[in-house]
Amino acid sequence: MYGAEQRWQPFLEKIHPGQRASALNLLHYLTLRCSDLRNIQDDLHQAGLSSLASSESHILCQIQAILERLGQPAPTTAPPCDYRGASRLLQHRANTLFGPKVNPHIPHLMVTFENTLATDYGRVKSLVQAGMNVARINCAHDDPEVWKGMINKIRKATRATGHPCKVYMDLAGPKIRTTLLGKGRKEGLLKLKERNRFWLCEADADFKKTEKVVGCTLPGIIPDLKPGERVLFDDGLFEAVVEETNGSKAALRMTRVSAAKPRLKPEKGINFPDTDLKVQSLTAFDKSVIPFVKENADLVGFSFVRQPADVLELQELLRQETGKPLPLILKIETFEAVQNLPALLLQGMHESVFGVMIARGDLAVEIGFERLSEIQEEILWICEAAHVPVVWATQVLESLNKNGIATRSEVTDAALAAHAECVMLNKGKHLLAVLASLRDILHRSGGHHVKKRYIFRPLAIAERYMRTPPVLSN
Repeated sequence: MYGAEQRWQPFLEKIHPGQRASALNLLHYLTLRCSDLRNIQDDLHQAGLSSLASSESHILCQIQAILERLGQPAPTTAPPCDYRGASRLLQHRANTLFGPKVNPHIPHLMVTFENTLATDYGRVKSLVQAGMNVARINCAHDDPEVWKGMINKIRKATRATGHPCKVYMDLAGPKIRTTLLGKGRKEGLLKLKERNRFWLCEADADFKKTEKVVGCTLPGIIPDLKPGERVLFDDGLFEAVVEETNGSKAALRMTRVSAAKPRLKPEKGINFPDTDLKVQSLTAFDKSVIPFVKENADLVGFSFVRQPADVLELQELLRQETGKPLPLILKIETFEAVQNLPALLLQGMHESVFGVMIARGDLAVEIGFERLSEIQEEILWICEAAHVPVVWATQVLESLNKNGIATRSEVTDAALAAHAECVMLNKGKHLLAVLASLRDILHRSGGHHVKKRYIFRPLAIAERYMRTPPVLSN
């Protein structure tokens, strides 16, 4: 761990002074997690010592404490942080990003706005009163006039209620969506069954009108494709594989259709989980709306971030003129971002505070739904080691939000959201009911653990049983 500090010294010199302890702890934790410690953990637990399972935020301090219990002399170099100091640091950063907390057992609550809220002050006020701490505006939709209407309603509601609510604006990022260019265009959909061969093209590609063609809204994608790579459409409902490329078009073979009807519509998302895309994470449109975001928002979300250089570019743009950038939320929604997470965090530490969003929608499509549970936990661990607040996003109580009743698995998933500092809700018809249910779920589960460290509050089941004298059955 001390060796890692020396090797990464050039990076540490660029870290914001307030982030130095966090950067050191992150390097220590990453060093430890390069080894298989399962047998050692069992031995430590058997001996009644800490097994390191809940020590992400203060890992070197915990190891030193264990060594002292085992008779090792205390080191002369103090660890960068202990448990209480790390907890205070993470809580302070979460409150700086998302506002003050009312209930310590409930994460901050973020709500995604739809355009009707730009003119519906009553509903915005109700959301603020129901516990919304952060209002999310997605710059991929609508325009500055609508955004301004939303923001005015939010500011008015916070003044009227006395409840603070931050404005968070998501940059759109590279919008990779479907269009229909050939057969099926007039019908507004394209029938694609398994084993069908079709073309993925840019708008200016040459093709016959009778061919099955799916257009891609973002130019420059096709040259990056290679045979054998997967292409996913509509949140992974359609999966195809590249067979060949030819200039501005690529021949694809549909390998799986999981939609109820095998019909691909326009404006559906496209993902390229196997392809090394050369597209820029920060688009010309993103840059054009940054002045509006800087003037009106409290937080800015960076969509489809991939490399530390992406973060640096946006940090520099936000720092222009004011010299003090808006706090960034780095949205982890690609496989490349997961692989580069430590580097992204160290780049984020060039500023005094920033956050991370686990954007589980695109991320699940990119890495595979089967791996989502594993990866979201790993992101939580690494971010806790870096003392970075996390937003848990996508499809939280989605059925309740859309249909008025939650599924059983959704309730369990919502309880896991207590591991994060903030929980994001999508737009829907039943947001007030979702906020009430989510607060109840998080309050109950949050009383049992902090992050992933389980705590022993009194259990009603235990108290009820132990208050009653034991009775032997005949």
